[in-house]
Amino acid sequence: MLTEQMTAAEVFDKYRSDIEKLIAYLPWLEEKSGKSKVSDIYNGDGLDEHSISFPVYDGTLLRFVKDAENTQFMDRNYVYVISRNRLKSAEEEVEFVKKQTMLKMDNIGGILSKYVMGGRTKARLWSEAVDKGVFLAVVTRLKELYEIGLNGLSEQ
Repeated sequence: MLTEQMTAAEVFDKYRSDIEKLIAYLPWLEEKSGKSKVSDIYNGDGLDEHSISFPVYDGTLLRFVKDAENTQFMDRNYVYVISRNRLKSAEEEVEFVKKQTMLKMDNIGGILSKYVMGGRTKARLWSEAVDKGVFLAVVTRLKELYEIGLNGLSEQ
C-alpha cells in the first residue's frame, strides 16, 4: 500500500518500530559516512593468486543491512522510485531523501531498498551507500520524521 493513500498517523504507526530499529545505527553511520572503509578485499596467505577475491564487510554494516532487510521499507519495485524521480546519482538520491515527508515514506524505502537489496548482487553498493552518505541520509530523515510523529504530526 502506498503511503500517499494513508494519513500521516497511519504511516507513522506502520513504520514506527522499523524506524526505531534503524535509527539505532545513526551514531555509527555518522562516524563512518564518507570517512572510513567499511569493506576490504580478502586476499590472505597468497590466495589472491589462485582464487576469486571477495569483500569482507564491517560487522555493524552487515547488522544494519540485515535489520533493514527485515523492515517494511524493503520494496522489490524500488527501480520505479528511482526512474519516476529521475535519480541518476547517489548525490541526487541523498537530496531526494532529505525532501521526503511522512506521506512519502515509500520513496525513502525505495532508496534504501536499492542499496540494501541491490547489495546482495552488486557487492559495491553497501560500501557506496555508506561512503556517499545514502544510508546516513535515509536514517537521518527517518529520525526527523520519527520525532515529528512523536510530537503529534503537527508539522511535516
